[in-house]
Amino acid sequence: MSQEQLQQLKTRALDEIKKVSDQNQLQNLEIKYLGRKGELTKILRTVGELPEAERGKMGDLANQVKQVLASEIGRVKKSLSEKGAGAVEENEWIDVTASKVKDGFGHLNPVSKIQYELEDIFSSMGFMVLDGPELESEYYNFEALNIPSWHPAREMQDTFYVEGDGLLMRTHTSPMQVRTMEKYGAPLRAIVPGRCFRNEATDARHEHTFYQLEGFMVDKNISMANLKAVLEVVAKKLYGPETHLRLRPKYYPFVEPGVNGEVTCFLCKGKGCRLCKNIGWLEIFGAGLIHPNVLKAGGINPEKWSGFAFGFGLTRLAMLKYGIDDIRLFCSGDIRFLNQF
Repeated sequence: MSQEQLQQLKTRALDEIKKVSDQNQLQNLEIKYLGRKGELTKILRTVGELPEAERGKMGDLANQVKQVLASEIGRVKKSLSEKGAGAVEENEWIDVTASKVKDGFGHLNPVSKIQYELEDIFSSMGFMVLDGPELESEYYNFEALNIPSWHPAREMQDTFYVEGDGLLMRTHTSPMQVRTMEKYGAPLRAIVPGRCFRNEATDARHEHTFYQLEGFMVDKNISMANLKAVLEVVAKKLYGPETHLRLRPKYYPFVEPGVNGEVTCFLCKGKGCRLCKNIGWLEIFGAGLIHPNVLKAGGINPEKWSGFAFGFGLTRLAMLKYGIDDIRLFCSGDIRFLNQF
């Protein structure tokens, strides 16, 4: 879509919003343009596929249009509310015996709130937002990620295997690295949020179902400096402009070198508290430069291209941000828990 078409979409949406007469119409328009599968959201998710020269301008314009539409929807929503539900038209029929008690409404899960926030941040930097299969093959989940059958790293991930055909419930979102390289080639930049599954002994800190967000970028002359620059932007957006980031060496089979990413504790600002166990830092992601074997598995020449990859634990980020001390609450379906956020 061109910038001119995007402006036309903005004009059309504003005209439709001005004509709404009730909350239901307004809600339908909000879903149509700003929902997860809305017209504007689809555009934001394809910005990363544009030529580099157009990517920044198109991303900025799309975000401006999103803010204008969101602002106008909010204004109209407030106006409709102020008119009051008690205003009765002359020929309107009212059931005076109807109960005034309203049914309770649902609420976003804290994990979803973190996920949407990260999607907005990365979309503004030209990253595609992709989805991948939860039922995965051993090849993509392990072997293509430089974890052959004899490798001890497989013991680190207690796995739910499915009978026959070498299938399993994915233990991480990393298989989408290779799948995306095979589909799009290089250069590319993408994030992949989604559910993962491990055969864990469930307790306050461990759960069989949890959420991750995978991110990766492949281009020429990518280094650790590029990785740190991108993730510093994310850390400051999530936890404030005073947030600092540090990288410490750690082994992951699909990156080389590998690092743990830590940010200054947003609660104590690095002074030390209960949340950060008095060290002033919170570990929030693992990352590194994509291993040459993984690039080869994706059909990309490691002599010409390089890249970085990182993985956020969305469930862990939500626990840290909202002070949640039991991971089992996220999938409990308890509306009393959700309504706190």
